[in-house]
Amino acid sequence: MHEHDLSRRHFARLLGAGAAAAALPQSIVGAATPQAPVLLNGNENPLGPSPAAIKAMAEALPHVFRYPSAQDGELEEAIARHHGVSTDEVLLGNGSSDILRLAAGAYAGKKVVTAAPTFEVIAMHTRTFGGEVVAIQLDRNHAHNVERMSEAAKSAGLVYVCNPNNPTATITPKARMRALLDSVTAPLLVDEAYHHYATSSDYESVAPLVKTRPNLIVARTFSKVHALAGVRVGYALANRATITALRAQQAFNVPSLLGCVAARAALLDEAHVARARKHNSETRAWLAQQLHARGLAMLPSEANFVMIDLRRDVRPVIATLREQGVRVGRPFAAMPNHLRVTIGLREEMERFVTTLARTLAPA
Repeated sequence: MHEHDLSRRHFARLLGAGAAAAALPQSIVGAATPQAPVLLNGNENPLGPSPAAIKAMAEALPHVFRYPSAQDGELEEAIARHHGVSTDEVLLGNGSSDILRLAAGAYAGKKVVTAAPTFEVIAMHTRTFGGEVVAIQLDRNHAHNVERMSEAAKSAGLVYVCNPNNPTATITPKARMRALLDSVTAPLLVDEAYHHYATSSDYESVAPLVKTRPNLIVARTFSKVHALAGVRVGYALANRATITALRAQQAFNVPSLLGCVAARAALLDEAHVARARKHNSETRAWLAQQLHARGLAMLPSEANFVMIDLRRDVRPVIATLREQGVRVGRPFAAMPNHLRVTIGLREEMERFVTTLARTLAPA
């Protein structure tokens, strides 16, 4: 059974015209109860999708026997307007992880420079396509090591940067990102899946630079702040030649009709994005205070998840939390003492803090 355990009756109610307009976050993903697990393991937006996105999907359901060619064109146009680019500088994908796969395929057999630790999808697909992965350790501030990556990039076919980074939730400051852009001539793929959640004045999206940087590719997703992880929509921004090279690796009719209409509605609902950002910032700050009061620290987070230093092996802690109905991120080999936790609803985070404290308490 699916973790969210949506009943048919509940799902039908969600897709009703009235519910689409009045849908609340708890009705979409299920509020935490003593019986239901708290899901803090997927870096998902606990507020759920924009009501406008739900309404758009409900209205599109009778048309799912059609291919999404008209809807994906409308979504491309909306994204192009949003970023001030042309539609032939936009490529849709099944989530931004699909964009990473396309990039690995477009530069198959070549060396890809990435960070460690970071999101592993690009490395996984690079190896599948027969390429070499060069992983450069993050610096002491958990930012990308610009100097070492620039040096490795001299013989690379692709450079990958996740900013804010997953799993650390940290950023590479804007001056450092500019330095990397200036020093790298190979195709540079910047994954900005979490950029909406960054509040630091030292963070800067590089998406506006695709018009002037011919080697730059920016990947974005509707899975995070827009809360459409289940319908899989992402996109790339790049120059025309690069988009053509990426598109050559792609299947037809990507993404789905429901994904296209939901993403277009979500993109236009700026108020919902603002609510999600506000909830994330406030709840993240509350969590940091709670952890500090218990003698625990987390890395400075600019995403919708945090990395908590438990100063012990996290694997048994993860297992115990799961047994008590709280699911958190998996262990990361490069950071065996750090626990990755998604920012959920306030009541979910309260349950997490209480359960973690009980788990870490001396016997």
